[in-house]
Amino acid sequence: MSADIVTLTPAEILPDDGCAGTLVGRAWLPADPAAGASRAAAGPAVVAIRADGVYDLSDTAATMSGLLEREDPAAVVRAAAGRRVGGLDEILANTAKAAPDPALPRLLAPCDLQVVKAAGVTFVDSMLERVIEEQARGDAARAEAVRARVRSVIGDNLSAVRPGSEQAAKLKAVLIEQGMWSQYLEVGIGPDAEVFTKAPVLSAVGTGAEIGIHPKSEWNNPEPEVVLAVNSRGRIVGASLGNDVNLRDFEGRSALLLSKAKDNNASCAIGPFIRLFDQTFSLDDVRREDLDLRVEGTDGFVLSGASTMKRISRDPADIAGQTLNENHQYPDGFMLFLGTLFAPTEDRDAPGAGFTHHVGDVVTIRSARLGALRNRVTTSDRARPWEFGLRALIANLAARGMLGEGRA
Repeated sequence: MSADIVTLTPAEILPDDGCAGTLVGRAWLPADPAAGASRAAAGPAVVAIRADGVYDLSDTAATMSGLLEREDPAAVVRAAAGRRVGGLDEILANTAKAAPDPALPRLLAPCDLQVVKAAGVTFVDSMLERVIEEQARGDAARAEAVRARVRSVIGDNLSAVRPGSEQAAKLKAVLIEQGMWSQYLEVGIGPDAEVFTKAPVLSAVGTGAEIGIHPKSEWNNPEPEVVLAVNSRGRIVGASLGNDVNLRDFEGRSALLLSKAKDNNASCAIGPFIRLFDQTFSLDDVRREDLDLRVEGTDGFVLSGASTMKRISRDPADIAGQTLNENHQYPDGFMLFLGTLFAPTEDRDAPGAGFTHHVGDVVTIRSARLGALRNRVTTSDRARPWEFGLRALIANLAARGMLGEGRA
């Protein structure tokens, strides 16, 4: 095995406009008592990514959740001097190592106390693939025949149907009559969005890390998505990229296996940073963001795909509003995967079997304004165990004197 999980360089990871926007992330910083109490012990810190390096913002915010609660997080970050902890190139190089040097910083997933939520079936193409998974009962070999039958009945022009509309209700009645109604069509064109908990607090991995596939899965795929950063008031303050690693066979057997299909060790990747809304980036930019996906296997297999937010069937603000409202609160905010247009059907191992991951696949998700998220596939039982949870974070912040100061 290589000493590096993947290769990471600033040119590959930064957005097309470099550090022109307000980019914030989290990094594990080594102990440096000379730098002050907040660095008395090693631990996670909020950092700003700037043209001349990566800056520790511990004196401004103890957690990313706390930073995003500020009235204008981008202005807070721009006003904070911070303490330079290294160049982005050297920190990325350490992040990419299978065994990072503990004496050097490394990047983490950019969220901490936020719950990681995800919206499913928000694009027509992927909605049809969910119907196909259900009809095929999770059997990849049956998927092509089922795909042809589903499209012959449903067609592929559902993008004109507005979820929850009178037109959608009439379509539902027709499909029920023809025996083709599905729980996926219900959330795809019905009034209520599918929003589920993708991962526990602090369990997401960042760029450069290994991502985990359940070892019993034989049909799975990456899901390249835009991830909104939303604070406790329901205000969308920025966005990142995410890989909502998906087990098609598990979910296809039964929708009640959604948690098994979606929530496994290292099965949620977010990064490389959060780009905060400012004069260079807004929710309207999110609404028109294009995502590119590339999967490179050790067997020489290459898969290229794309997703575009222009074709989402529910507006991002509506999905966020269906997540946090008078019926459900998130006092530490949440990260929200917005779903994907991408649903791979290209054969990899056998004719008609479609795509599935192999251990060692390198997955890169990139967009012009959000940079690139890059991870390598392993199985969840072989990925680095998740050990740093809420008790560990609280103890770490206390040891560094970062509690009780209004910054957490």
